[in-house]
Amino acid sequence: MAVVSLLLFGGLWSAVGASNLAVVTCGSVVKLLNTRHNVRLHSHDVRYGSVISRSAHAVANGSGQQSVTGVTSVDDSNSYWRIRGKTSTVCERGTPIKCGQPIRLTHVNTGRNLHSHHFTSPLSGNQEVSAFGEEGEGDYLDDWTVLCSGPYWVRDGEVRFKHSSTEVLLSVTGEQYGRPISGQKEVHGMAQASPNNYWKAMEGIFMKPSELLKAEAHHAEL
Repeated sequence: MAVVSLLLFGGLWSAVGASNLAVVTCGSVVKLLNTRHNVRLHSHDVRYGSVISRSAHAVANGSGQQSVTGVTSVDDSNSYWRIRGKTSTVCERGTPIKCGQPIRLTHVNTGRNLHSHHFTSPLSGNQEVSAFGEEGEGDYLDDWTVLCSGPYWVRDGEVRFKHSSTEVLLSVTGEQYGRPISGQKEVHGMAQASPNNYWKAMEGIFMKPSELLKAEAHHAEL
């Protein structure tokens, strides 16, 4: 079912295995695994400030924007994110993502972008991470810089995502929600680098690398 919904995006999608594609590219739709806590980045139409509880304590604070969590399920279609260029730019499909490049991550099922701002996260007291905007359009607080080693974000490598405006790192530290999203982990922004900040591209539909990468390789040989 998830594959069918993803194919609605059209274009020349290419579903490939992890070992068959070295770099992550614009236009790809992926699940992102937090390697420390083994949860996938997830969102859904449950908002901060609604009845989200930890144990018996209701969490009523927050921005009111769509919540972002971490889930252990591999099969949940609400964990797919589309990789796009930063706000007000277009990143052509198949363009390899460079280390140090700002991007947007758009939640496939709701069309809202991964976002952060100066609100306090409900469980850990770190910085809130939400999903914001409509039909893929939000604001500059949707931009995240990919931090990695080497020239490009590679599929087998771990990366960090640094919020371009507030400079926090996308993180999971293990705090767990109660009803109505029982068992899901809080995703938030942290100022300090740690193993809690590492993510890896997992399942998805990946665009083949464009001719840009081949051209750069040819230039380097010369």
